[in-house]
Amino acid sequence: MELLINIDVDDLARGIAFYEQGLGLKLQRRLFDGTVAEMLGGNTPIYLLAKPAGTRPTSRSDTRRDYGRHWTPVHLDFVVANLEAAIERALEAGAEIEDWPQDFDWGRQATLSDPFGHGLCFVEWRGEGYGAVAG
Repeated sequence: MELLINIDVDDLARGIAFYEQGLGLKLQRRLFDGTVAEMLGGNTPIYLLAKPAGTRPTSRSDTRRDYGRHWTPVHLDFVVANLEAAIERALEAGAEIEDWPQDFDWGRQATLSDPFGHGLCFVEWRGEGYGAVAG
C-alpha cells in the first residue's frame, strides 16, 4: 500500500513557504493546473491542496473549510533530531506553539499548529523510541 498525505491550505504559496522553511520539505512539482504542490523530504509525499476557506470539503458535507485552529483526531508527527531547533524554525515560518517540549520514556514531544490551523507534533526519540514502551 502506498500512503499519500493531503493537506488543505487556503493559500498555496504560503503553504509551500511554510512547509519548506518551517519543516525543511522541498517543492517537487505543481500538479492540477498549479492547485496542488507536491512536497518531498520525508518518507511519504505531502500534497498541499489549494482549497478556499468556506468551501465544502465534500458534496455531502454540511460543514465548510475553516483555517482557524481546529481540532481533529488526525495529525502529523515529524521526527526531528533537535526538538528546540525544529520548534524555532517552525515558529519563524509561522507555526504556533501549543505545548512546549515534554519528556516521556520514549523521548520528547512538542505540539504546534501550522498557519492553516492543522495540528502537528515534533518528536525527538530517546533510546529505542516507542520500543521503550512496547508491550
